[in-house]
Amino acid sequence: MSSSNLPDELWRQILEIGIRNSKFTYKDLCCISISCRRLRRLSSEDSLWSHLLFSDFAQPFTASAKSVYKIRYEKEKGRKLAAHRRAVLRAESQIMERQRRTVEIQNLLRLETQKMRAAANEFSNLHKIRQASLALNVWQPEVIRSRQKQMVEQCSVPVESRLHSLEMELKLCKHQISGFKKAYRDEIQRLETAKQELASLKYHPLRDYKSTDICEGGECNKRRKKLKFWINAPDPDGNHH
Repeated sequence: MSSSNLPDELWRQILEIGIRNSKFTYKDLCCISISCRRLRRLSSEDSLWSHLLFSDFAQPFTASAKSVYKIRYEKEKGRKLAAHRRAVLRAESQIMERQRRTVEIQNLLRLETQKMRAAANEFSNLHKIRQASLALNVWQPEVIRSRQKQMVEQCSVPVESRLHSLEMELKLCKHQISGFKKAYRDEIQRLETAKQELASLKYHPLRDYKSTDICEGGECNKRRKKLKFWINAPDPDGNHH
């Protein structure tokens, strides 16, 4: 039996059941209305729009539910756009903060690396002085011995205690650098997440950011299949739309 042979009352009941069971939204009803003249007439009835008006906006039935729904929808659309702008500004602010924090961590990492290199150079020089001091106790050619003696005499700090301090400082620098690198990776990941969220916000400007409706269990695909069937169904004159 072709869908064009179904009586209006049966189509009306199908639409009412879909709306009352929250399977149809205003978008579905508008899509149905452009499929053929018959469904356009049926989908414009106040009995359908009054239920949508009450379920979406808690608005009681009025003389022209569809026109009231349109007015309320425009107001709701404006509210969603304003909420969207605020959400975009918050996301952009988060991105700027993440970028600032990333640069700050990079600067701290660079300073700590420079500090570790300076400590490593001093540690290397003092280690050479300690070796030269020990070498003075054994026989060496006079040229080498005089050079090593000069190195030891020019050192004005206690070698052993300073080497111990530098060793502890190098360990601390390595620990700090490791922490900065981890913080940098985490911040980069947060930055990428914030950028993805911003891209999603810009892609969905009319999403309700208070209670986003997400189709579950393949409901969206089922609706598309139903609408595709109705759009391709012939009208009472036997013509396809």
